[in-house]
Amino acid sequence: MAARFKMKRQGVGKLLRSEMIRADMVRRAENIKSAAVSLSPTGGSGDPHPGQYKGAWQVSSTVRGGRRRDRAVAYVRNPVYYARWVEYGTERVPAHHVLLRAAAAGGD
Repeated sequence: MAARFKMKRQGVGKLLRSEMIRADMVRRAENIKSAAVSLSPTGGSGDPHPGQYKGAWQVSSTVRGGRRRDRAVAYVRNPVYYARWVEYGTERVPAHHVLLRAAAAGGD
């Protein structure tokens, strides 16, 4: 006779906030960060801050993330003020989609 399984919402919540899940989210975020660094463009000879965008990638995590603040999450971000312009482009600069391509390539 097979054992029965009964799911408890409180137990699932504890699992989603656990250190084990947070650690795995950080591991995946670090993989994405590594891919983003390798895909990041660097400025040419006229750039006053060559490599600033490439060297600014960060990973952070919390166990109070998600829409309801009830799960472990990890974030990959680039805090330089022009990061959105590198990602999405402007009328003069083409979009590089660094974070999009890094997430598609490096999450697992």
